[in-house]
Amino acid sequence: MYRRDLITAEIQKLAQVLARIMGLKLEGKLAEANQLFDETMEGGFQLPKEILENEVLSVFENWLTEGDLPPEKLDSLSEFLYYELGTSPDRNQMIAPKLNLVYQYLSDRHKIVHLVNLHRQKTIQQYLR
Repeated sequence: MYRRDLITAEIQKLAQVLARIMGLKLEGKLAEANQLFDETMEGGFQLPKEILENEVLSVFENWLTEGDLPPEKLDSLSEFLYYELGTSPDRNQMIAPKLNLVYQYLSDRHKIVHLVNLHRQKTIQQYLR
């Protein structure tokens, strides 16, 4: 029960950070939003920028399986990645396949499928081509 409470609190903090990133983007403060995003990937998800930006998808896939993040945290990661789509074509090509892997991992490993994620998987197909 205590572990669940800690995870819930951490997810709530991450949601606040995501809202802040989105707010910064709306204000046109893209450099600040990108810096906060990178810091959150590293600090909140233990996902180094080098792994996220690596073109070799298996590098991210290895991080995903070895990191063994709880499903709630993976779902939060998917939110962060999803809201990174649309910023630029290069960013879309980098993020979309990794986001797809997160959704697949949630489904295969944790047996978690959200209707929102299913819809998002269809949406990101446009970035995977």
